[in-house]
Amino acid sequence: MPSKYRPQLFGWIDDLGKGCNYLSAADERLIYANENYCAFIRKTLGNQLLYLLLSLLSLLMLVAAIIFVTLLIISLMTPPPDNGMLALSIFMLFMSLITIYLIIPEFYQNLFAKRGEPIIFNRKTEKVYINESYFFNFKFWRNPLMFLLPAKRRIKEYNWADLHGIVVHNYSRNALTTTIMMVCKPGTHQTIDHIMLDPARSGIGSNLVWGWVNNFMVYFHLAKLNDGRYLTTQEDKFTRNYIKGQGWPQWMLEAFNARSLDELTQIKQKYGIKE
Repeated sequence: MPSKYRPQLFGWIDDLGKGCNYLSAADERLIYANENYCAFIRKTLGNQLLYLLLSLLSLLMLVAAIIFVTLLIISLMTPPPDNGMLALSIFMLFMSLITIYLIIPEFYQNLFAKRGEPIIFNRKTEKVYINESYFFNFKFWRNPLMFLLPAKRRIKEYNWADLHGIVVHNYSRNALTTTIMMVCKPGTHQTIDHIMLDPARSGIGSNLVWGWVNNFMVYFHLAKLNDGRYLTTQEDKFTRNYIKGQGWPQWMLEAFNARSLDELTQIKQKYGIKE
């Protein structure tokens, strides 16, 4: 049975439900939680460095392959041309260019990911906040000019009601899965954006963070506030290490702890933020 969200993402496995969830664990990605909001990182430093190295090595090998194939094509075009080898070489060059186009975003997102790319869930206002690399998403076709802006970021506020979880397969040798939040038009299943929640896990592991977040948003007892890296009383330490100096707008920093939609509206009015 296919996902009800449109358009679907390649590798879809399952749609995830909302509400109380007994398949729940904070894991090392939960860094802080209090009565108002929780914060998850989406890339551990170890994974970030690993994938940065792998993508860099891949890019270097692809650049070398492109240079070699280009020189081969030039040599094959001298009379008498070897049409079979020439066609094969052109195909190899084309595939190398496509592959490098796909790997550059992976390289950029790991090189420019900041402090694990925290994502904030406020359960009092039911808002979700992200501040992440532009390349930290699942777009396939990109404007080539965006590759000239490797440090570009997107900073967004979403309604929790418009976010829906799915699991996709990354088709790696280790059978890893990724949990993605589909951003839909209000009241529909029409997808307008994607947010990576929990990348590259084995088995049901990728569902645990989704379960914990859902429990937190509905105040279910399995979501314990002190499950994270920092205790509830250590908010200053958390913000100093993960939030400050990372480009978050000041109004969002205050919105993290907003205790109602009225309070959030007052914060936005103070900073001239339009709904």
